[in-house]
Amino acid sequence: MQLNINGLETRYVLSNEGGGPWLTFIHQLGGDLSVWDQLAGYFRDDYTVLRYDVRGHGHTAVPNQPFSIADLSRDLAALLEALGASHTHLVGMSMGGMIAQQFALDHPSCIDSLTLADTVSSTPPEARAIWDQRAATARREGMSALVPATLSRWLTPDFQKAHPEAVEQIGEVLLRTHTEGFALACEALRDFDVSEDVKRIDKPALAVAGRYDTGTLPAATQALANAIPGCRFELLEAAHLAPVEQSHRFAALLETFLAAGV
Repeated sequence: MQLNINGLETRYVLSNEGGGPWLTFIHQLGGDLSVWDQLAGYFRDDYTVLRYDVRGHGHTAVPNQPFSIADLSRDLAALLEALGASHTHLVGMSMGGMIAQQFALDHPSCIDSLTLADTVSSTPPEARAIWDQRAATARREGMSALVPATLSRWLTPDFQKAHPEAVEQIGEVLLRTHTEGFALACEALRDFDVSEDVKRIDKPALAVAGRYDTGTLPAATQALANAIPGCRFELLEAAHLAPVEQSHRFAALLETFLAAGV
């Protein structure tokens, strides 16, 4: 399904078999809505589940100018409004977690709860050059130059060995990501900083990290959890894509958290 959101054709999938409260999932950099397939299937009988491709990713159009995480928050607000959702539980992984934080700050009345996986509240100055390098590599060499190292950060060797089909799908989505969409998103991540603002979030919050995440260190996600009043923190036996690698454990945590917060 497609909608024009802030001038960009945007792909989304809405599963509302259960007709329950809204539950929105936001994917990582270099991903698309398919990363949530399994979890969407788990929750669709009890929730109205929304997934979408962030601008420049999947089947959502690539903008012709730079954008910020605040712009991505506005995209989500416009999508929810177009679909008639006045409020939602929000789950974001990595870049998706940054968008979720920004959205919670920009539209607090639209948030029922916030689940943040493998993410941080800012990119420290010493790490900003990494995002510039990744953007430059994508533009110069294409996405194929980034896939092997990215998958090694995203998923543990044990998971890659046990679930080659899942790794192949995630790798193919990354490979197909539009180079300019990826590069512009890298630059948005480079400049993201809500570290002084997240203490204002007053909704039920859950933060989850992968113990073996080398890209977003678990301590950084825990620091984010500590900054949000009342936020619960959980550590999973996974790398960067903890909700994928530990999908059953993540689903159980999220189910319990949502039930308690409703």
